[in-house]
Amino acid sequence: MNDELSASAVVPTGSAGRYVKQLVAHLGHKAEVRSEPEGQRLLFSTGSCLLVSGNDAVRLHATAGTLEDLQHVENIVGGHLERFGHRDQLAVAWQHPS
Repeated sequence: MNDELSASAVVPTGSAGRYVKQLVAHLGHKAEVRSEPEGQRLLFSTGSCLLVSGNDAVRLHATAGTLEDLQHVENIVGGHLERFGHRDQLAVAWQHPS
């Protein structure tokens, strides 16, 4: 049984690959980066976030052991993506499974 909490976000953009590369380059100084078949995973001390670049969106999937840690991962990854994509008006809206 997996007790991890999770959240996902789909951020529409035609430049998904560029944004994922920028996030990995920037946050890779603070987190371990692991290449996976689906995309790039950032591993923080509090949790992780899988970054997937599609043709029309960046897909994010964050996981952590506690709600506080999950919110920390969401704030780091989502905040950076919104700052990097401010000209494209990117907005990250995290969805939490029921």
